[in-house]
Amino acid sequence: MNLFAAAQTENSECNQSFCPLSRIKAGTAVRIKQLSASPDMSQRLREIGFCEEQIIRLVTSQANFICQVCNSRLAISADLAQLILVEPILQRVAKF
Repeated sequence: MNLFAAAQTENSECNQSFCPLSRIKAGTAVRIKQLSASPDMSQRLREIGFCEEQIIRLVTSQANFICQVCNSRLAISADLAQLILVEPILQRVAKF
């Protein structure tokens, strides 16, 4: 089972490469692959750190989606999270 398959278990909308941020489990680190919002909204997202290829971590996914972006926590709406396409990244586990 690959890493993306774990994220897919909750969502049938995920394809082989991208999945909406709104379908990712809290605590997962992801890489932003595409912004599907309007050009103005996409530009605003890039200005606050939601750029393509940026690695973010979804902190919580309740009424709002709180993401850790560049050592800052930002909240976005569920509708906006649906427009941010991401791919899960492999996190290395330290061995002791």
